[in-house]
Amino acid sequence: MSSFLTFMTLLVMGLVVIVLVRGLANMAKGGNGNTSNKLMQARVLLQAIAIVLIMLTLWITGGGRG
Repeated sequence: MSSFLTFMTLLVMGLVVIVLVRGLANMAKGGNGNTSNKLMQARVLLQAIAIVLIMLTLWITGGGRG
C-alpha cells in the first residue's frame, strides 16, 4: 500500500510540473488568458491532491518513526 501511495504521489507531482510548465509557456507566448486561468486552477487542484497523498503516506508509514 505504501509503495502504491508513493507512486501516486510522484505521479501527481509530475503532473503538477507539467501543468506548471504548460502554464508558463502559455503566458510567455502571450496566449489566451482563459487557458492560463484553467491551467492555474488545475495546478492548484493537483497540488492539493499531492499534499493529501503525502500526508496519507506519512500517516500510513508512521512518518518515519520507529
